[in-house]
Amino acid sequence: AAAASDPAIVAYDEFVAGAVGRLTAAAEKIGGKVLDATKVLAEAFAVSKGRLVQAKQLQKPASMADAQDFFKPLNDVIAKAIAMTEGRRPDYFNHIKSVADSLTALAWVGFLGKDCGMSFPTAHVEESWQMAEFYNNKVLVEYRNKDADHVEWAKALKELYMPGLRDFVKKHYPLGPSWGPVGGAPVSQPKATAPAPKAPGAKAPPPPALPSAPLFTTEKSPKSAQPKEGMSAVFQEISSGKAVTTGLRKVTDDMKTKNRSDRSGVVSSSTAAPAAAPEKTSRAGSFSFKSGPPKLELQMGRKWVVENQVGKKNLAIDDCDARQSVYVYGCKDSVLQVNGKVNNITVDKCTKVGIVFKHVVAAFEVVNCNGVEVQCQGTAPTISIDNTSGCQLYLSNDSLGASITSAKSSEINVMVPSGATDGDWVEHALPQQYIHSFKDGQFITSPVSHSGA
Repeated sequence: AAAASDPAIVAYDEFVAGAVGRLTAAAEKIGGKVLDATKVLAEAFAVSKGRLVQAKQLQKPASMADAQDFFKPLNDVIAKAIAMTEGRRPDYFNHIKSVADSLTALAWVGFLGKDCGMSFPTAHVEESWQMAEFYNNKVLVEYRNKDADHVEWAKALKELYMPGLRDFVKKHYPLGPSWGPVGGAPVSQPKATAPAPKAPGAKAPPPPALPSAPLFTTEKSPKSAQPKEGMSAVFQEISSGKAVTTGLRKVTDDMKTKNRSDRSGVVSSSTAAPAAAPEKTSRAGSFSFKSGPPKLELQMGRKWVVENQVGKKNLAIDDCDARQSVYVYGCKDSVLQVNGKVNNITVDKCTKVGIVFKHVVAAFEVVNCNGVEVQCQGTAPTISIDNTSGCQLYLSNDSLGASITSAKSSEINVMVPSGATDGDWVEHALPQQYIHSFKDGQFITSPVSHSGA
């Protein structure tokens, strides 16, 4: 009853009925997987409304970590859309990818203040749509002179967000959701969340407020401070707090594509010819690729490209903003720091690489990699791990609400801050084996549970 009388909720219902209604009507003309993806989108907008209604009954959470149960329903729907794009490339991939990427715009309901690591709601919607628009434009180009129904659908999707959702948020929720009074019911409801799969012997107390010290520390603690080797040692050195930026390789003006004579960014065959023979790692199931000249440059002002870096432990991107993306490809035995907020980061075909980043607006993706370590020092709505063998993921207290999806991957371990000891970590091993049981006319899937010491 209270929700029905809230002018902002009434306006939301009217906005969704019109904009999502038009998109659904266009999808029904196409049918198939485009309609399926559009139904998931409609579900996400419905769940988003539920978060707005419930927020008014709850006390505002102190951090993203405290709100992870509250935002879980929305994360689950977004993960469902992302899952539709994975595996064998589906029919109408560009349509489905447009929907999946666009749904990160709904994360604006997670805005808790200017220090939460997110852009303000209106800006967040704009930034999120920029990533989805890449695939939406592909739909428009492919079907412009071929099928008006697909063009109608693509235009309706864009109008849903720009100007639709952007203008709605700007008018009714420019500073995020309206929360209940202080002293109301707390947001966190641990009993509603199933315990995360954890490594044998690991303790999992409720995540505490993250101390001001760096996430990685060289000080000893009962579990996590054993001497580390390889990439782990590099991570500890980076996060020790001792002149972290000393010796980092800066991106100078002459390295940026816009200031180079060969600003197309395309490597000619004559340039790439002297490259070494195809390189293979010693691990089973590793990837082979031809290495070209190393790159670390900003292309067309929108995309940072880091390619073919080998043995470089001091790579850094400092001059970045939330409209830019980062693409890391073909690197080996290297460490990259992204010191700022970017739209998204993709790590592709890399071996023994470490990535340290602060904030991503949309998603952090690891694809076709071996033995990577990732540290999130701020926030990341979505983390995706695909076709990867060996991934160690360190989450900050503010990024515990991230939605993590994995496919065709093994040896994924997630480290979260422990409440028992400052600077200590608790390790959770994500399951890679599942049991599928046929019950009551459908298959029930559950992870394999290993007992013992």
